[in-house]
Amino acid sequence: MPFVSRKNSQSIAIKLVTREALQNQKKRSSEHDWLKTNGFEGKPGTTCFVPKQAKGQVRLFVGVKEGKKLGDEIWDLAGLPNQLPKGRYHIENHLSPEKATKIATGWALGEYQFSKHKKHAKCEAELVWPTNADRAEVNRLASGITITRDLINLPANDLGPLELADATKKMAKAYKASVTVITGKELLNKNYPSVHAVGRASSRAPCLIDLQWGRRSSPKITLVGKGVCFDSGGLDIKPASGMLNMKKDMGGAAQVLGLAHMIMDAGLSIRLRVLIPAVENAISGDAFRPRDVLQTRKGITVEVGNTDAEGRLILSDALTEASKDKPEMIIDFATLTGAARVAVGTDLPALFCNNDKLAQKIIEFGLKNNDPVWRLPLWEGYKHLIESNVADLSSTGSTPFGGAITAALFLENFIEGDIPWAHIDLMAYNTRARPGRPEGGEAQAIRGLYAMLKAKFG
Repeated sequence: MPFVSRKNSQSIAIKLVTREALQNQKKRSSEHDWLKTNGFEGKPGTTCFVPKQAKGQVRLFVGVKEGKKLGDEIWDLAGLPNQLPKGRYHIENHLSPEKATKIATGWALGEYQFSKHKKHAKCEAELVWPTNADRAEVNRLASGITITRDLINLPANDLGPLELADATKKMAKAYKASVTVITGKELLNKNYPSVHAVGRASSRAPCLIDLQWGRRSSPKITLVGKGVCFDSGGLDIKPASGMLNMKKDMGGAAQVLGLAHMIMDAGLSIRLRVLIPAVENAISGDAFRPRDVLQTRKGITVEVGNTDAEGRLILSDALTEASKDKPEMIIDFATLTGAARVAVGTDLPALFCNNDKLAQKIIEFGLKNNDPVWRLPLWEGYKHLIESNVADLSSTGSTPFGGAITAALFLENFIEGDIPWAHIDLMAYNTRARPGRPEGGEAQAIRGLYAMLKAKFG
């Protein structure tokens, strides 16, 4: 991790300031004059070095957002590791334990680089651990997010369904979790027909990954992640522009593995289960077709409206299995619909939930941890849109309008009874670089969800 335990004589102090505080500063000083001369006004994200004063030291002023207490924003210092020259730095402001932990987490994430296939210049700025920061928590969060980002950033030739299973096993081994993988035609024998149907066209066998951890007597929490390692669209083939970033279509699986790492590393008092249906949606003579009628694990028949809407099909089998144990809650993550991106954009995951209390908690902890989601309705009035004349359900329905809602309504059919269930439809990818969030794979909503679970089961 990019931290050191203590400052030395050459350590540079970081002073967090707001524009409002600078404007209201009444006492003049040589530092203040220097900042004014250099045009530093405390605008968020801006910095200014102030040379050593008499009996003083070099200081780095960093502008942060107004209207909040210092350190409340995880990304305040996240841009610095790639900007600052080599050296040791320490934070001068007094920060609460919670805020110090956030600041340090942001710094750690600011150092992230995906370097499997390209070498990057190493960040050489070191931060002295902020006083009061929970070092274990910082390492836990940063490691979980790195797992998620790395998996999404891997090209599809490096990460197919079985490689995703291997990555799950590797992570599980460190925490003595068990992993079962059902592969290829065994999926039919074990009654996962939709997972098999979507993945059978690829030369890379589909699989169902099942991780379990924790005491059997603990409350059961089940996470489900869509694991489409590459999505060509199938016979309803995507255009080149739509296919370009489809290595990220396993972003839901990457989220649940990053969140599982955080849960297991923290030793939360839960019985964790992670289910990942992993496939490649390819084209061959054995590919499933539009208007095919597929069987599902629950026994519900589904008419295929479009082979590019494959994620909900594989999730149907996984959600049915997730419901079997009647867990305290089921949370699924999926890069499921373009309609959700049209509705809320790429930075904000869409939340669908059948339980108002659970939805409110997810929203609350998301906002508190700068990891927001936005709730969309499971509007029952649209259920008729996913009816079929030849099967129990249509996978896509009769209209493109409300596509994120009808996809969520489709999934709801595979949740048993009154089990609290949250479905998170997300981008899992940064389309532009920002401090601490480089372009590429991204963890979304898992910091907020981890904080929620920790508050209840920590």
